[in-house]
Amino acid sequence: MDAINDRIAASMAGFGAGFGLEGWMIEVFLTVFFTLLAAAFLKRFLSRLRRQFEKTSNPYDDALVASAERPMVWLVTLLGLCQAAEAAGAQAQVELFELVGPLRTLAVVSLVALWGVRFVQQVEARFLAGDAEDGPIDATTATAVGKLLRMSIIITAVLTAAQSLGFSIAGILAFGGVGGIAVGFAARDLLANFFGALMVFLDRPFSVGDWIRSPDQEIEGTVEHIGWRLTRIRTFDQRPLYVPNATFMSLTVENPSRMNNRRIYETIGVRYDDVAVLPAILEDIRTYLAGHEAIDHGRTLMVNFNAFGASSLDFFIYTFTRTTVWTEYHAIKEAILLDIAAIIDRHGAEIAFPTRTLHLAGPVQAEPSP
Repeated sequence: MDAINDRIAASMAGFGAGFGLEGWMIEVFLTVFFTLLAAAFLKRFLSRLRRQFEKTSNPYDDALVASAERPMVWLVTLLGLCQAAEAAGAQAQVELFELVGPLRTLAVVSLVALWGVRFVQQVEARFLAGDAEDGPIDATTATAVGKLLRMSIIITAVLTAAQSLGFSIAGILAFGGVGGIAVGFAARDLLANFFGALMVFLDRPFSVGDWIRSPDQEIEGTVEHIGWRLTRIRTFDQRPLYVPNATFMSLTVENPSRMNNRRIYETIGVRYDDVAVLPAILEDIRTYLAGHEAIDHGRTLMVNFNAFGASSLDFFIYTFTRTTVWTEYHAIKEAILLDIAAIIDRHGAEIAFPTRTLHLAGPVQAEPSP
């Protein structure tokens, strides 16, 4: 093999001598030329391969090629240019060219890390868009896993690059262990928010897109983003609300988005003059609700006379709708209340309103004048 290399070098030297060029110049030129040619060919090949993989339903193959397209082209280009720089440096005997080796290692580690980060981003985006074979997954889970994977890749790349540049990884980790105590005291709020986000990702009391509210604080709206430090909530008047994640570790959170039904609980009163027809009214309302298609008949349904009010005979209706959508629920509730009013009117009764009746004992007689 050495004999072949010597023969090639001698041939190049003889070829260059004919044009007044030295052998190392020819080597640098050919290295740069074939490097750029290989990079162009690789870019074209990966572009065609990506278009082919995009036709499949597998989210991993096209994400792998799409994320590796630029880093691979840059990697081939950098390796070739570094090889040419080493050839030129060997002839020039300049100390600056001695940095080519460490810089090449650093570039390789950085490009591999870039490929890993881009791959995780591509897969996360495809899962969130529902392009995966199993359909869309929970946005909170996909975001959390993506962030953890990207953080792991970046930390691993930094440690690998430090080791390749001659730094002691053991010393760095030892410094991190000792300095972690000081950093923990200085950034306890930041760490509290981080662990608060971790608890949200693990316990999943809410997800992106959920409507949440808290009886402890004035927090209510739709979750738009869950970060490592803050959670962004869009209130119903379209204001952004930024809540530190540490708040959720001691806060009671209600998640109406996960309710199974919405409840209709109303008290209605009729006049005391309608006491004779009240049983028939209650029975008709029970029959009406039992046959209503928007009512969940697997839940409790109650229509009962409840109390003798100050100016009415009060009864209540207690039932649940099938839908949990806020707008649909109110449309159903409106229709049901109007139909109940029609049932009351059909029996000749009336819905009571506050009234007062005065009973006089009799006419007042005037005292006789003296």
